[in-house]
Amino acid sequence: MPDPIQILSNLRRPRLLIRAARFGMTDYNRDRDLKRLTHTTSIPTPERAVSNLMAEESRLEGIRKSGDAAYSVSRHVEILIALMAEVQLLPKGPQLVS
Repeated sequence: MPDPIQILSNLRRPRLLIRAARFGMTDYNRDRDLKRLTHTTSIPTPERAVSNLMAEESRLEGIRKSGDAAYSVSRHVEILIALMAEVQLLPKGPQLVS
């Protein structure tokens, strides 16, 4: 899988979506929100969560760009909030021990 942090930093979304997601991160609760957003019964690992959330965000972005009436801006913001929060939980690259 490509580096999710790099992919997230390269996302080009409307500024309002990103700002709303950043504000929403303060209220993000992994235990409460992740099961609901990923439609699972157990909380996935951050790696699995990021992968699932990136796929869902990509799907929502396609719907948004197509102008489909089924697009839900609130769902898109919730997915972006979770994605941004979960990326922060990913292990960092190899650390050099000094």
